[in-house]
Amino acid sequence: DWSVDYFIIVSLTLAGVYFHWWLYVRIGRWADRDLALSLAGTDAGKKAYMLRRLAEAHTAKVKRRDLSSWLERAAADYRAH
Repeated sequence: DWSVDYFIIVSLTLAGVYFHWWLYVRIGRWADRDLALSLAGTDAGKKAYMLRRLAEAHTAKVKRRDLSSWLERAAADYRAH
């Protein structure tokens, strides 16, 4: 029956699109976290601080193109304390 074939095709296509979207989002989060941790260096306290600031950036909906400079300013603020 053709309807079952179409159902299978549509289901697998939607699952594939969802998986690729999920993977894209996950890789973006990993890259953002990696950036924040690289700016922290080896200081454990600064790593925790930068991860908190990264969470604030996501809450504030800082655009990806602005995130690097936003996190660099956050790292500089940590040094000032």
